[in-house]
Amino acid sequence: MTARFTGKVVLITGGGSGIGRAAALAFAGEGATVVVAGRNAEPLAETVKLIEAEGGRADAVTADVSSSPDVARLVATTVERHGGLHIAFNNAGVLETGPLADMDEAAWDRLISVNLTGVFLSMKHQIAHMRDNGGGVIINTASNLGAHMRLPYLGAYAASKAAVSALSRAAARECIGQGIRVNAISPGPVDTAMSLRPGETEDARAERMKDAVPIGRVGTLAEAASAVIWLASPEAGFTVGHDLVIDGGASA
Repeated sequence: MTARFTGKVVLITGGGSGIGRAAALAFAGEGATVVVAGRNAEPLAETVKLIEAEGGRADAVTADVSSSPDVARLVATTVERHGGLHIAFNNAGVLETGPLADMDEAAWDRLISVNLTGVFLSMKHQIAHMRDNGGGVIINTASNLGAHMRLPYLGAYAASKAAVSALSRAAARECIGQGIRVNAISPGPVDTAMSLRPGETEDARAERMKDAVPIGRVGTLAEAASAVIWLASPEAGFTVGHDLVIDGGASA
């Protein structure tokens, strides 16, 4: 393992599980101080515990990304406690499914407030700090079901994630002159609870993925995290405004 992120402070929203937790562990393993954020304290504390057990440095801050005051406090707390903010992974998200004609408007509002407004607010406050402090890197979680492919009953989710992709690319052009690189990832089915259908077992999902994904399986959390790590690394220094699809060929 290298130490590409020694001395760097990394903020990860949605850091209590899934890709967020995997990325937190990966960043900490390469020397970063990692701050994980989310609405629920318990899973965040578990992420911190896992990092510290491996000798890493981590902190947890509860925050609702759909609340501007919460996000402002999150960024300020990160800077105050750890001396800066160099990398942000805006990963918090929710999933709502169902026919558009039957979708409850409150479900639509939840999708937009977390998946899209949450990314906007996170970038708003992160950019305000980074532009005055030497720049930084921002990575946002979109989805292969956003700008890259479509499935029935996921139209609202796709709309929220396609908007994240567009917002990321526009922000990349706006911010690169300030020393801030912005990119996105678009995962397909990854080994998280979100990729399971209601009542579906992991074995049943594995069987479904043999036909649904050209590579024949779900992605691992390590594979998703490695994409985030690369986009944040010096090796990706010329990569700006990219939406990196990680989906085993599903949208190819």
